[in-house]
Amino acid sequence: MKRRVFIALLGGIVLAPPGEARAQASQMPVIGFLHPASADQFAGHVVAFREGLQEHGYVDGGSVKREYRWAEGNSDRLKEMAADLASRHVALIAAPGGSFAALVAKNAAHGVPVLFIAGPDPVEVGLVSSISRPGGSATGVSLESTEMLAKRLEILRELAPGGVKIAMLMSSAFTVEKFEAEFVRHNDLIGFKLAAGAERSQRELEGKLDEAVKEGARALIVSADANFTAQYKRIVELAAKYGLPAVYPWRQYATAGGLASYGANLAEAYRQIGRYAGRVLKGAAPETMPVEGPNTFELVINMKTAKALGLEVPYSLTAVANEKLE
Repeated sequence: MKRRVFIALLGGIVLAPPGEARAQASQMPVIGFLHPASADQFAGHVVAFREGLQEHGYVDGGSVKREYRWAEGNSDRLKEMAADLASRHVALIAAPGGSFAALVAKNAAHGVPVLFIAGPDPVEVGLVSSISRPGGSATGVSLESTEMLAKRLEILRELAPGGVKIAMLMSSAFTVEKFEAEFVRHNDLIGFKLAAGAERSQRELEGKLDEAVKEGARALIVSADANFTAQYKRIVELAAKYGLPAVYPWRQYATAGGLASYGANLAEAYRQIGRYAGRVLKGAAPETMPVEGPNTFELVINMKTAKALGLEVPYSLTAVANEKLE
């Protein structure tokens, strides 16, 4: 009697023999996607990632699948989510939400390629051995966001009235905490942090900023932490409420009404790791793929907000701004 193969359809799920299932899996690789924020807040950046992936011929649902894990602002969930992705035998894990998420993914993945977008030096935090030859399972894009703090502070001092006290909303992620604390001390800033967890940090934000203002803060600089980017509109609203000139890391803050932003093009960074994902799926080894840097840095100034704050933007900034929002 000939061997028969039964294929059962239940709830739209196809159950196939092990050999056939492996063949299907090889034809349709799965990418794990791990992020500390929420899907709606980074929807545009996910589109950019897909665009980079498509440059190598991989289309969502057609030639590749993705498993998304969003921590919704609660970084404590990242470890469990990363372990879950690793257990699903994904082809790689994209962890574009900062160096902490990338380290969690790398530790959980046990050799599975990890593609990151990191702010601080990825060598210093232990993601790679070197920029030119990462030497392990991880590679990606370094935004140099921590190094850009000094430039943002310089821009803020040009925009704000002379000699005012400046507050800094600092990250609590261990990968940048020490650097930012030293930056705050060295520049005599009023530093403040928020608790981990989206709901708690949102409740604390106004209270902490209120405390900083009572301590004498009259201007604000914001860390590039992904959890802050996830609530950028609220941060901009509070800066306006307290009348604080503020400089931010990413352009969406400025387009939402923030005074100015200076940093890499974040969407382009997501597009870059999408391209890297396509290369990995085609057999490239992360250990030989150099960590890329930003293609450009953007200075965006919201002239309307400057006017509302009673500030005159100096020519030294308007002349070099990539975009002036009227």
